[in-house]
Amino acid sequence: MAFLRCPASYPDTPTAVIASETHMSWVFLADDYAYKLKKPIRYDGLDLSSLEMRRQSCEEEVRLNRRLAPQVYLGVSAITQAPNGTLALDGHGEAIDWVVRMRRLPADRMLDALIVSRRAANHEREIHIVARYLAEFFAAARPEVVSAGDYCARLERGVREDMEALAAPRYGLSRDRLEALVRGQLELLGRSPLLFEQRVQAGRIVEGHGDLRPEHICVRHEPAIIDCLEFSKDLRVLDPLDELAFLALECERLGGLPVGSWFLDAYRDVARDDPPAVLLDFYKVYRALRRAKIAVRHLDDPTAPDPDCFAARAQRYLELVEPVAVNSVSRKFPDSRV
Repeated sequence: MAFLRCPASYPDTPTAVIASETHMSWVFLADDYAYKLKKPIRYDGLDLSSLEMRRQSCEEEVRLNRRLAPQVYLGVSAITQAPNGTLALDGHGEAIDWVVRMRRLPADRMLDALIVSRRAANHEREIHIVARYLAEFFAAARPEVVSAGDYCARLERGVREDMEALAAPRYGLSRDRLEALVRGQLELLGRSPLLFEQRVQAGRIVEGHGDLRPEHICVRHEPAIIDCLEFSKDLRVLDPLDELAFLALECERLGGLPVGSWFLDAYRDVARDDPPAVLLDFYKVYRALRRAKIAVRHLDDPTAPDPDCFAARAQRYLELVEPVAVNSVSRKFPDSRV
């Protein structure tokens, strides 16, 4: 850590190094570049406890993120230690850890910053460029081999698991609100399975980004979409509409309601995919439940800063999707044919 905090450790000798910590990594901002060091952690479905696992994870992160940000992800560097104990980046000693090398992006051009500062409308043309870039990525993606039954079962399992987690009394969320949202989700899955099965049969399930949030989208003439969910392919294999509904939800939460529709419209046009609104509503509620669960899980950590913020965020996700909750499925789809 001390080595990566020191400007002299880097080949271009930056003027300063700013360190920040995420759940899984430490990130060091060194003028025009960023270096990500993964923590030696082990969770269910994620094991970075060994040097070799961290190397593989770094290489996978670069490979996957070059799909949507090839100019940002420069490669993987070793932190090496010489026999005399001297550390270096890509030196001649033994590798003791690995870092992902990236080009820094302008913070004020990230989509979340544009929305929060109310500048998105001033950059609408560039946002449309990014939206088309993303739509072309989805349209060109190879369909994944997925069982329609397994896909529907995965969605149902996710809804039930999120309900169980969010309903814990310690989080203080309205059980009536949760049950109304979940009831609509399960009713649609039960009454209209073909709505989802046809997505699989049409080859619409692809390996996507997995964490498509505004803070991961850089708005400029050379688009860059970063920080895909690299540690789990299962979580990246999804319907593009799922990702785009998630993005629309996050844009709306930040105050940029129209922005998400720009991305959805670009996808409809490029992919020639015009799904019923009820499907988008389902995915939006699905993601809101998932994000609310992630928010309240911070309340289980006694060291988490500002717990009230996370509780309020969970409430906000649920409030946002109440107007689109699928509570009248039987009227929209009287049988299982769509």
